[in-house]
Amino acid sequence: MAKRILVIDDEEHIRRVVRMTLEAADYEVGEAADGPRGLEAFGDGSAWDAVLLDQRMPGMDGLETLRRIKQSHADARVIMITAYASIELAVDAMKLGATDFVRKPMTPEIVRNAVTAALGRPAAAGGVPPSTAPGAALVPSQPSITRLTLNGFRLWRAPEVPGAQPPEPARRLFMVQHPDGWEQEVVIEIDPAAVGFVEHATGRRLPLENAFWTWQAERVLNNFLWNEGKVPPGGRLTIARIDRDDLQVATRWESA
Repeated sequence: MAKRILVIDDEEHIRRVVRMTLEAADYEVGEAADGPRGLEAFGDGSAWDAVLLDQRMPGMDGLETLRRIKQSHADARVIMITAYASIELAVDAMKLGATDFVRKPMTPEIVRNAVTAALGRPAAAGGVPPSTAPGAALVPSQPSITRLTLNGFRLWRAPEVPGAQPPEPARRLFMVQHPDGWEQEVVIEIDPAAVGFVEHATGRRLPLENAFWTWQAERVLNNFLWNEGKVPPGGRLTIARIDRDDLQVATRWESA
């Protein structure tokens, strides 16, 4: 049975291109031109496997539409799309439960990969997805909380791996599953100089134990897997510098 994707975007030509892209990959596609009509088309969510949702729309914007979708159907897989990306917008979208965050302009490959990745993620606990996501039964031994990159790598943290030892404060341990199925441990080292740089640049001390560094480690690993298409050589990466956008996150991060 073909997966059904709802596209909510106020730009008709965007909806048309996305429809053609997804229909060429054997998806069934529905359209809505704004938030209210998107909510009406979405209904109780039982008819849709995923939603592609534009952020900047007249009237009800994407974040408000996302919030209402998740209120009525917490398991909904919603991919936010925007040409006006920012750290704040991405954080707000993820807090509301967005499955992914994609920037315009998008190539057909990016659209198809984002949908494939979203459908490969398990539904939230306590809910039943509209249909069985492809590959959902391939890795039953994995912990329930995994991250799936757009090019097919899965990763999860060591505390979620049965029998794993707690990592040292300056390290974060992850398990990575290659798209071909084999798994490998990856250690992310946190250079103390990076901790000092964040303190100097923001005036805030975020020690190695702080969850900011776990978030940063996952972000660095995710970016490497996406950009390089392989597991890091030797299973190791080092956080030696912090991007300016990540510094903005650090200024708002909880100290505890």
